[in-house]
Amino acid sequence: MRLVVALLLALVAPMALGADPLSIPAITLGTGANGQQEYSVSLQILLIMTALSFIPAFVMLMTSFTRIIIVFSILRQALGLQQTPSNQILTGMALFLTMFIMAPVFDKVNENALQPYLAEKLSAQEAILKAEVPIKDFMLAQTRTSDLELFMRLSKRTDIATPDAAPLTILVPAFVTSELKTAFQIGFMIFIPFLIIDLVVASVLMAMGMMMLSPLIISLPFKIMLFVLVDGWALIIGTLASSFGGV
Repeated sequence: MRLVVALLLALVAPMALGADPLSIPAITLGTGANGQQEYSVSLQILLIMTALSFIPAFVMLMTSFTRIIIVFSILRQALGLQQTPSNQILTGMALFLTMFIMAPVFDKVNENALQPYLAEKLSAQEAILKAEVPIKDFMLAQTRTSDLELFMRLSKRTDIATPDAAPLTILVPAFVTSELKTAFQIGFMIFIPFLIIDLVVASVLMAMGMMMLSPLIISLPFKIMLFVLVDGWALIIGTLASSFGGV
């Protein structure tokens, strides 16, 4: 809403003062006291609104969302439920759990970058550099060294001495690759007890000569009962939250 109001004021104010709105330069470049170049407010607003379109990609590829939603999907497949819980419920759960896990990171971004920028203590470029630090620290804590070395080798960059110096163009794909591997590892551990139930039920039905009856129909209530008795949702969510130990 603040961005919308600012845009409206930028359009209405020249008319109210009797000036020609087309005579206001849309893009201006100034030099600050420290010699750093700063863009005009109108251009900064345009860049911010353009950056908002990258929020879905940021949430999916630079936070804990990827691991969480994959584990939830594997859990639903392990239970044998095709549409329950629905995709909307799983996505909502993953989103709010992501907000819970990423809260310390977002607090650091707000404290070190956003608030100083709003107080005009930092320029836009300095605020972006400050905001990258806690996000990169989070991703580095979850990224395997082998994955990071892979993308550094593919990029043919020889000027990167430490993992902290890796740019986001290298760190983000390495982070996503590590998250996919971790999510599938957790999903494999989830599948084992439900697979055992399927095997036991299939063996019993085979021994009874009931070959025409699908084992999934019989094993589904047992898998749901097991999941409820062990408080499965609390275990899964607690395991996912604790798996991000570097937060």
